[in-house]
Amino acid sequence: MISGTKSRSRPVTSSVSQGSVLGPVRFNIFNDLDDGTEYTLSKFADVKLGGVADMTESCVAIQRDLDRLEKQPNEDLMMFNRENCKVMHPGRNNPMHQHMSGPIQLEHSLAKKDLGVLEDNKMNVSQQCVLVAKKANSILGCIRSSVASRSREVIFPLCLALVRPHLQCCVQFWAPQYKREMEQLETVQQRAKKMTKGLEHVSYEEMVLGRED
Repeated sequence: MISGTKSRSRPVTSSVSQGSVLGPVRFNIFNDLDDGTEYTLSKFADVKLGGVADMTESCVAIQRDLDRLEKQPNEDLMMFNRENCKVMHPGRNNPMHQHMSGPIQLEHSLAKKDLGVLEDNKMNVSQQCVLVAKKANSILGCIRSSVASRSREVIFPLCLALVRPHLQCCVQFWAPQYKREMEQLETVQQRAKKMTKGLEHVSYEEMVLGRED
């Protein structure tokens, strides 16, 4: 709707990232945001500004980029949602410089979800493993309570379609490395095995090795 005039409705025949019809239009509007920035600006579903800030000069340079980013959307009659803007300070000796978005001091965040992956300021994915295991276990619980059959022909396809995507989504990026993290994810698969008739008494190791199809 522009100046009180509403356009005609049109059927949507394809989707875009985040399910937004206006996604490509917004991306084109923000496509020149990085012109003149001193640090790296990543633009996808969100806008992320990042760089090394180990000295006062570099912290000031990041603030200059933030000031420029604050100004540019206003020129396009748009603005950032400051409530969703956070600062993460990774690294042991980070000076923890306070940055501003206009008159508002940006809140410091210890962990942030980036394109569905939760990571903390130490670039650790332990919280992501906990989150994924919780979601997958919740779906398994729904399957257990709503599906009467326990046959492989029923349970396996449901797990492949509804549970496994959570365990594998972006796993190449967050790649659990610690034993406790791997065990959290394997616990979900062990639970699915116990739900399946004929596999209740088969060890998880045997199933993984393929001794039981």
